[in-house]
Amino acid sequence: MKTDLKIGIVLGAGSARGWAHIGVLRALEQAGIRPQIVCGASIGALVGAVYANGGLDALEEWVLSLTWRKVLGFFDISFNGGFLKGAKLISYLQDNLLETEVEELALPFGAVATDLRSGREIWLREGRVVDVVRASIALPGLFTPCERDGHLLVDGALVNPVPVSLCRAMGADFVIAVDLGSGLAGRHVRSTAKSREPNMIEVLTESINIMQVRITRSRLAGEPADALIMPRLGDMGSLDYHRAAESIEEGRLATELMLPQIKQLLGC
Repeated sequence: MKTDLKIGIVLGAGSARGWAHIGVLRALEQAGIRPQIVCGASIGALVGAVYANGGLDALEEWVLSLTWRKVLGFFDISFNGGFLKGAKLISYLQDNLLETEVEELALPFGAVATDLRSGREIWLREGRVVDVVRASIALPGLFTPCERDGHLLVDGALVNPVPVSLCRAMGADFVIAVDLGSGLAGRHVRSTAKSREPNMIEVLTESINIMQVRITRSRLAGEPADALIMPRLGDMGSLDYHRAAESIEEGRLATELMLPQIKQLLGC
C-alpha cells in the first residue's frame, strides 16, 4: 500500500439503510484498509462518529438487537417542527455510544448539516459528538430541527448526502465513499402500490429519497470519490431499522466486490 496516502471514508445518508456502513467498515478492516479520516451525513454521521470513537462493536451489537417494537420505543411524538423530537434516541446514544467531544475522538471526524434558514451546507467538526450527530440526522418532517451556534440545523443529506468535499477538505488523499441510494428512488412506494396506498410517512421519506438520489448524483459528478461503494438496498424502507443484519451483510458484500479495485488504486 502507498504508505504516504491518507485514506478517508465518507459514509452517506440513507436512514435505516445506514447500518450497511457497519458491513463496509468491517470488510475494509478485514482487508487491512483502515481509514484515517471519517466523514458522514445523516445516518452516516452516526455510524462514522461511533467508528471514529472505536465503538463499532458496541454499535453492531445494539443494532442487531433492534426489533420493530424497540425501534418504536425510541419514537417520541412531537407536533412542533417534526414528527419526532429524537430525545429518547439521542439520550440512548449519549449514554452508550457518543459520550465525548469531537476533538477527543480517536480519528478526525466531520459531519454535514443544513442551515434551514439560509439553505447553506454546514460542516460540523467540533463540540459534543451527540449534538453533531443530532443535527446531521434531523430529517425534515420526521425529526425536529436542532439549534446550534445560531443556526437551525436539519439533515445534511439535503445538500450533500455523500460529503466527499468535506473529506477532501480535512486532508484525505484517497477517498472511499459509500452511496446508499443505488436503485432506491420510488422503489419502496412502487412495492406497496399494488396492495395499498403509501401512508404519510412513506410518502415523506420516499420523496426525500428521490431528492437525495438526484443531489448525490450531481455532487459526486462534480466531486468524485476515488472509490465508490454502492450497497443494493432499494427494497429496504427508510424506517426499517430492525433489519440491521440484512443491511450489514449487503454492506460487506458490496465492499468485497470493490476491494480488488480499491487495492489496485492503493497499490496493495
